[in-house]
Amino acid sequence: MAYLLNNRAAELHRQSVVVDAHCDTLTVLLEQNRRLGQLAGHGHLDLPRLKMGGVKVQFFAAFISPEFKYAPLKRVLELIDNFLLEIAENPKDVHHVKNLDDIYQACHTGKVAALLTVEGGECLEGSTGVLRQLYTLGVRGLTLTWNNRNELGNGVKAREINGLTTFGLTVVEELNRLGALIDVSHLSEEGYWDVLQYSRQPVIASHSNCKALCNHPRNLSDEQIRALAENGGVMGITFVPDFLGGEKPSLKEVLNHIDHAVAVGGVDCVGLGSDFDGTEKLALGLEDCSLWPTITGHLIDRGYRDGEVEKIIGGNFLRVIGQVLK
Repeated sequence: MAYLLNNRAAELHRQSVVVDAHCDTLTVLLEQNRRLGQLAGHGHLDLPRLKMGGVKVQFFAAFISPEFKYAPLKRVLELIDNFLLEIAENPKDVHHVKNLDDIYQACHTGKVAALLTVEGGECLEGSTGVLRQLYTLGVRGLTLTWNNRNELGNGVKAREINGLTTFGLTVVEELNRLGALIDVSHLSEEGYWDVLQYSRQPVIASHSNCKALCNHPRNLSDEQIRALAENGGVMGITFVPDFLGGEKPSLKEVLNHIDHAVAVGGVDCVGLGSDFDGTEKLALGLEDCSLWPTITGHLIDRGYRDGEVEKIIGGNFLRVIGQVLK
């Protein structure tokens, strides 16, 4: 049976700035010959469904998958090129945003605010000059590693027990200086602690869940969550079943991870990062981006106050964006 929002939940969702801190739609647009502005019969995300779901800010990650490890910069430029083409083809519906003022302008005009990020620091090929040029193209966030090791440090599946390299620390410093988001999802625990020690700005874990509920290396321990909260950062609870736990993960498990993160780090450190189009399976009840309002409704059902719901579904990420992005 479909979940029906009551008037309170529907109005709260409508007036809130809903933020999704991670999707891999740029990758599948190329692979599946999809268009962002067209309602697709498959996949998880496009502009029509974002509007149906009331999502006002969508992070779009240019993901460097392992098959492109020998030409990572070329790959990221291809993905960014396609992102910019999609923005140009849908001027009435989406706006490429680079700071908080841009986001509010997009919201005011009824457009989806598209924030461009890169997932995989290997595309820098050891050069901060490349990072600066990506910033010039409009990139405003970097997931330092994927699961494997690169020039910045180790991902969660790297065999070595190491944190950030000297170059990785330089990148953290340069991201702070430029005014771009540092994303610690996928980063090894040692690298995670290095980032929190050296970053002068709050950082994000755009799509990571709670290890206490699901013991997966991609998830954050309670200690990591508390440290992220003390840093002023935000973690985006994700909808990927592997990171949720349970036999048939559903919206219930997503809500359980939200509850746990709030209990450990406080309501100010929790947001949402779907990972739409980055996984074949999703939590039941969250099969695509049109279903975002159900999260708002269920948070209210669980006893969260309106202001707390607004923080979780977008306000916390907006706060960090406003503090970090110039």
